[in-house]
Amino acid sequence: MSHYSEIELITDAEVATITLDRPDALNAITPTMLEELNHAADAVAADPAVRVVVLTGRGRAFSAGVDLKALGTRELVDGKVGDLLDVPARRLTQTLSSMPKPVIAAVNGFCFTGALEIALACDLLIAADEAKIGDTHARWGLRPTWGMTQRLPDTVGIARARELSYTARSISGVEAAQIGLAVRSAPAGEFAAAVQALIDEVLPNSSESFVAYKDLYRERLPLDAGLAREYEHDYTFTDTDERLAGFR
Repeated sequence: MSHYSEIELITDAEVATITLDRPDALNAITPTMLEELNHAADAVAADPAVRVVVLTGRGRAFSAGVDLKALGTRELVDGKVGDLLDVPARRLTQTLSSMPKPVIAAVNGFCFTGALEIALACDLLIAADEAKIGDTHARWGLRPTWGMTQRLPDTVGIARARELSYTARSISGVEAAQIGLAVRSAPAGEFAAAVQALIDEVLPNSSESFVAYKDLYRERLPLDAGLAREYEHDYTFTDTDERLAGFR
């Protein structure tokens, strides 16, 4: 276990769990939290023993979004929260989306705005039925800078992304699963078991396949270019013969 002040990192066998840990503030995002998240994400990305990463929140929230109190008296110019948060947040989403192993966002409760941008940078999002999820930038006169306009439409389609952003409405985990934002949802009392079930379905499969999938899924190209890249780009595989041995 690594020791932080605003997150927790626990590695158990092949699974690393990063928990946002400011429950009294609904895990609102601060510069310190982002610094610690980047440190933890770098650590698990580089750890060859870790094959799956889970990102979640403690208590009633995944995260309520940016803690504006942490910005003090800084002026918010042109709807941006500023480099104090933007720079480390963009580095975090880059790391989550590009590390060569699956990252699961376990959205256990409230997940708004910047927190949703972080969750969208993960490979799979699983939500509690009772979770409240939303892009509320427009409600506060802000604009996204951590990837919302690119990742949300890629996940739910451009029309649904516009609807969610323009209305700033909250959706439940159930609706998130219905529209494809979440891959599945489960009641709060069964949520931990549902997250574990998803992990258990992923772990038996090839980490070398995960590397290829992460790279190929991440770069969105026009169809012909994407098909060519998928066919022509090579990856190192060492476990194929062992996995196929019983069938040849």
